Amino acid sequence: MIPTHLPDRLCAVGGVVAVALGGSRARGEHRPDSDWDLGLYYQGELDVPALRAVAATVADDPGVALTAPGGWGPWVDGGGWLRIGGVAVDWIYRDLDRVYGAWTDCRAGRYEIGVQAGHPFGFYSSAYVGEVALCQVLADPTGRLTRLREQTRDYPPALADALVAGGWEAEFLLTGAAKAAAGGDSGYVTGCLFRAVGVLAQVLHARAGRWLVNEKGMIAAAGRLPGAPAQFAQRAQALLGTVGRSPAELAATINAARELVTEVVG
Repeated sequence: MIPTHLPDRLCAVGGVVAVALGGSRARGEHRPDSDWDLGLYYQGELDVPALRAVAATVADDPGVALTAPGGWGPWVDGGGWLRIGGVAVDWIYRDLDRVYGAWTDCRAGRYEIGVQAGHPFGFYSSAYVGEVALCQVLADPTGRLTRLREQTRDYPPALADALVAGGWEAEFLLTGAAKAAAGGDSGYVTGCLFRAVGVLAQVLHARAGRWLVNEKGMIAAAGRLPGAPAQFAQRAQALLGTVGRSPAELAATINAARELVTEVVG
């Protein structure tokens, strides 16, 4: 549980303009052991020493490490993994100006896919906006995050069109996987299958006008969407759970994946 005073204390730190609850707990899809994800939205220079001082007063380990912005990579700005009262509470930085830029791109039907530690599918820039749309605002003295959240309630049609158009990649990946399957390269085939399934999940979410913000749970979430093929989640998980080793096994898995691709993107 997050201490009730913590969001306001964080907003008093230089640069922090809002604090939001994100992740599965914000969406009501959490398990009892799920982390609490706090998004620390900042503008300008972030006073990391002041953040560390706050962390030292609330964390079970007063020496918990907090990164500077960019410490975790180009898209997940940085933050820290804390335990507060024995509960995992993650502080995750978000540059609000960059989020505004992503929102402008989404409305114009543009998105980027970046390499990011912890995101094996790649980080879709539209996730910045989806996080705002799905979050629970905990502290927002200026009202900036709250206003942006209201704007992002409606999924941009141009973004939906762009993500659906990007569905071509799924078949492209399977074509490459088939070439590797002949040599028994199960590692490469597995990577292609994972990305192909992820592309299908993006297409299904876009068609339904739903934000997809993370690879975690994306297959199950896609399977619950209107318009998803019958038993999409079960079939996709089966593909990734039993890829195979021999050329014949790998080829059979790829053929099953092609059936899913056909049903989703035609």
